[in-house]
Amino acid sequence: MGWFFASPRREIVVYNKDMQRKTVILVLVALAILVGGKLPLTQNVAKQETSLNASISTEVTPSIQGEALDNLYLVVRVVDGDTIIIGLNGKNEKIRLIGVNTPEVVDPRKPIQCFGKEASLFTRNLLEGKQIRLEGDSSQGDRDKYGRLLRYVFLPAGTFVNKEIIAQGYGHEYTYHTPYHYQTDFKTAERSARAAGRGLWSLTACN
Repeated sequence: MGWFFASPRREIVVYNKDMQRKTVILVLVALAILVGGKLPLTQNVAKQETSLNASISTEVTPSIQGEALDNLYLVVRVVDGDTIIIGLNGKNEKIRLIGVNTPEVVDPRKPIQCFGKEASLFTRNLLEGKQIRLEGDSSQGDRDKYGRLLRYVFLPAGTFVNKEIIAQGYGHEYTYHTPYHYQTDFKTAERSARAAGRGLWSLTACN
């Protein structure tokens, strides 16, 4: 009986085919594991992202009375340099600007003060008939003792009205008992107006 010797080349071919089958099987198993484990994770992430986006799109930062900071309100009338009337929730509301005080023109207990008419005209030209944004300050409460809402006022383009009145010299910084959020900025604005001699700080304003 003769001996049969396998060809080295044939053994290599068989070995390579066997390795290819094993490699294909391993790749398929790996894919199955990845697909089986990743899809639920992807779905969960998608759900979390959807939930987060929904909360971001609906969440607003309210003022202390509840009006959203991005809401716009019409200025119906300007009372004087630091007090206005707006339409809010179907009625007129009087707003007292936080952190600024202008010379009196409407207080029956006092005479018209120097630069009061100019201050009222400045605020009227700036705000009357315009849309504004409001911001409250919890350190000052919601209303003053006269029932006026206490607010910071902004024009849609970004002008910070309370500060602008001070910066242009039509009023001075005013702290009522408790320091407020923008107190430092307002004090700086007043110092600049005084140094520049703007408005009521002019040497000839109240002669």
